[in-house]
Amino acid sequence: MPYILSVGTGVPENKISQKDAMEFARHLFSTSVDHIDRLLKVFHNGEIEKRHIAKGIKWYQSDHSFEEKNDAFIETAVDLSIKAIVSCLHSPLLTEKVEYEDIDAIFMICTTGLATPSLEARMMNVLPFSRHVKRIPIWGLGCAGGAAGLSRAYEYCRAFPSAKVLVVAVELCSLTFQKDDLSKSNLIGTSLFADGAAAALVVGTEVDRERLTYSPVPRVIDTKSTLLSDSLDVMGWDIKDEGLFVVFSKSIPALVENWLEPNVSGFLEEHQLKIRDIGPFIAHPGGKKVISAYEKALHLDAEKTLESLNVLRDYGNMSSASVLYVLKNFLNKNIRSGEYGIITALGPGFSSELLLVRWE
Repeated sequence: MPYILSVGTGVPENKISQKDAMEFARHLFSTSVDHIDRLLKVFHNGEIEKRHIAKGIKWYQSDHSFEEKNDAFIETAVDLSIKAIVSCLHSPLLTEKVEYEDIDAIFMICTTGLATPSLEARMMNVLPFSRHVKRIPIWGLGCAGGAAGLSRAYEYCRAFPSAKVLVVAVELCSLTFQKDDLSKSNLIGTSLFADGAAAALVVGTEVDRERLTYSPVPRVIDTKSTLLSDSLDVMGWDIKDEGLFVVFSKSIPALVENWLEPNVSGFLEEHQLKIRDIGPFIAHPGGKKVISAYEKALHLDAEKTLESLNVLRDYGNMSSASVLYVLKNFLNKNIRSGEYGIITALGPGFSSELLLVRWE
């Protein structure tokens, strides 16, 4: 079974505190939205302290065409992805750096912008990857994309056990901001969303792992993808002339609470495990309410979701990239060999992506 050896990250230089983000929303929406102070409580309740965004805050106060936003997406996404890849392949967790020429495939995950040629092709013109790298761009999985990318890399490495594979997730959620969208979904998105990139190195069993890393690392045991029928309106984007408009249903925390537990329990039972057998709980931090729903649905102590909450606090919700930030935090911990963990993320569809891992 394949292993996850390292994760690298990259964020924009522009940083905004949650207080400043709230004042930005107040200034923009106060003349058009009734009871603005009541609605702005979502900024206080989200447990976010700061976020990173692609542009300076004044940029978002002006109108920008879909073309202009998407051009900014391509430029920044390539830059941040390169930073994440360099960080991943030169990670201090690796006993020696992995050469770009040794990478066999790149799974490129994004949902917040469009690019053809796709992003990994553009990165290959900057970094010295082999010209024969398999390119697998995956678009549209939203917050589930980072975990789904790991799942697809696991399957690739099972088919090609000598492969070294990169999963690269980049999202620039701030560039989807619609300043004239007065919906509650847009306000919630403004309180949550942020920008960032992450890259994970996944290798097959025939790779000399012991030469590359000196500590226990997660081995992917199994994965499960699940789609909830008739849930297309729960989460996603409406694509209009002005760009991407966020869709958030207020039912998301309830869906997590009622749907996730049987999904996770059934997955674990296939391996004669129960939730109490799981150590690291590596969950995409969609928001404070979603994290609380994880705890309630799976009967978890708050300590289990602490790393997800830490990423949410310091980076906000970076959609597909966020779960890889949580994974990076766990890779930096001294987790004993033999311990089981779960990687989980939820996204549009409404969908769930689960990975069962064991440190070895």
